[in-house]
Amino acid sequence: MKTILLAMLVLGVLGGIFGALLAYASKIFYVKVDPKQAAVREALAGANCGGCGYPGCDGYAAAVAKGEAPCNRCVAGGAETAAKVAEIMGAANEVGEKMVAFVPCSGCEGVAEKRFNYTGPEDCQAAMLFGGKSNKLCTFACIGLGNCVRACQFDAMHIVNGIARVNRSNCVGCGACVDICPKSIVRLIPESQRVMPGCSSHDKGGVVMKVCKAGCIGCMKCQRECPAGAIIVKDALAEVDPEKCIGCGKCAEVCPRHIIVDFQA
Repeated sequence: MKTILLAMLVLGVLGGIFGALLAYASKIFYVKVDPKQAAVREALAGANCGGCGYPGCDGYAAAVAKGEAPCNRCVAGGAETAAKVAEIMGAANEVGEKMVAFVPCSGCEGVAEKRFNYTGPEDCQAAMLFGGKSNKLCTFACIGLGNCVRACQFDAMHIVNGIARVNRSNCVGCGACVDICPKSIVRLIPESQRVMPGCSSHDKGGVVMKVCKAGCIGCMKCQRECPAGAIIVKDALAEVDPEKCIGCGKCAEVCPRHIIVDFQA
């Protein structure tokens, strides 16, 4: 019995000593956190998506508190969060236009000719390593194995009929899909942009017609019909300048291949 009591006493004394040492160490190594940093962190969406360009919400909050980052980088939180952060920092709320992801490819199943039927891991990068640039004859086409879907934390990316499609109402513009795409075809565009060519191919028209029923053939009809001079054909592919585009939708109406996406149609 005495042995047990002695053991308990020793453990109690050791526990007290270690507790005192930990308390002392916590004071010595304590890092003071800027109250503004804590307030900014609390105001953020908490998605840790990396869309702000910093390593998670903690990293972004620290940068904002130090004056190294603007108040409107939390894409998951949007304008409301930007306003809260700006109020905390006593800064003007400069909220830029919301950006959303877009996949410029129309080569779905039965439209884009395939080079081979891939049966390996459901991974776009793996398919490229297995068979070159793509599993389709169009080397610019979306592979459609869902790397972007798995990278998206907001249920905004889905594979539909063999290619990636964006749910614009869910997209926060974090850019995770842009970063993960091994073909580098996913891009961010202004949410207000009405039209965008749904193709990424820079092949000549004759080549495109052999490999895809819906690819841009560079016919320049959209360029000729655009009243604002906002769409040009460059390197055999139609491109829209959002700064010049007036959103009339004329290019989508006249496209003979029907690949210019009209988001308001």
